[in-house]
Amino acid sequence: MRHSTALAAALALLSPLALAQTSKPDAKPAPDVIVFQNGDRLTGKLERAAGGNIIFASDMAGELTISFDKIKELNAGEQFALVRKGAPLKPHTVEPEGTVAVVDGKVRVSPPSAPEVVEAPANVGYLVPKADFDKQMMQKARFRDGWNGTLTGGATLVRSTTSATTLTAGLSLVRAIPTVDWIAPRNRTTVDVNESYGKNTSPGAIPQTVPPTPSVTTLSSIFHADAERDQYFSPRVYALGDTAFDHNYAQGLQLQQLYGGGIGWTAIKNAKQELDLKADVHYETQKYITAPVNGAIVATTPTTNIFGSTFFEAYHRNLPRKVVFTEIANILPAFTNSHDYSGNLTASLSLPVFKRLSATLTGIDNYLNDPAVGYRKNSIQFITGVSYALK
Repeated sequence: MRHSTALAAALALLSPLALAQTSKPDAKPAPDVIVFQNGDRLTGKLERAAGGNIIFASDMAGELTISFDKIKELNAGEQFALVRKGAPLKPHTVEPEGTVAVVDGKVRVSPPSAPEVVEAPANVGYLVPKADFDKQMMQKARFRDGWNGTLTGGATLVRSTTSATTLTAGLSLVRAIPTVDWIAPRNRTTVDVNESYGKNTSPGAIPQTVPPTPSVTTLSSIFHADAERDQYFSPRVYALGDTAFDHNYAQGLQLQQLYGGGIGWTAIKNAKQELDLKADVHYETQKYITAPVNGAIVATTPTTNIFGSTFFEAYHRNLPRKVVFTEIANILPAFTNSHDYSGNLTASLSLPVFKRLSATLTGIDNYLNDPAVGYRKNSIQFITGVSYALK
């Protein structure tokens, strides 16, 4: 009985201590610390490094971009992978991973079970969080991964003596694998769909007559869709397969189909701009809109089958204040019939409005050298709309 009483008393004393130990929250990791060249100190969290700068998040100052030459000392507790400057990495490449410090003008990475790696800041391409680095290096991309793009729409309505409706819609998708720029590109998939539809109804020339003169309705419909798959065999050069579909009521074109393959070269690529040049060899067919002739519905221009090429150029530039300029041009010569060449030019500006929303101004010129009988060769559009970034 005496032993039972002593044991109960001991448990009563130990229970609060055990409860306190089990309920004690985990200690927060110590913040990362930067000491600037002028002696100022800043605490926060090192997020990454790229382009000679570190990205540092501070509760007091928010997210900051700081160049290495302004840092006297840096100590970060989490592990990062050091990616040196030069050609982008290939998948499954092994790079030094460990805690990061900047001391005496050198970047030092200390792996848990390997010697310390010391590099001059000029040789550091990226510092990537270890979890992100391992995921990108080892994980196989799924089809739904990496998609990005924009959705664009616009409308013009007129309701008066003359009624007019013009609707425009577009979807542009890009899937680049891998999704980061410190690994060499493997493949890229692009999909673009655009439609411009207009209907204009005017009253008869003499509406007071009995019966009144019938109203006149004019339609316009311009549709374009294309898809391309790029497979890289170097960071700048790739093989491609492409297809495109066009319908243009304004040129009498019922449907143009194109299937081809070729090669592409990224001539310029940096944070501000990118220039791509491409060429393909393709099969193309053009079917034209039917029209009444002597009471019968016939095609005034016969279907044309073409073997030709596309010479393509695309330029993208990031302007100040997050304005984006995009220009695309291509020429399609025909080898089997030199008269059946075509081309188009698109130029657009995207101006940020609110978060993912932007205002867009676009000009498009579609040229068909041999349109249907009675139609013009050029079809020009000026479009204003609103675009939404999907990611």
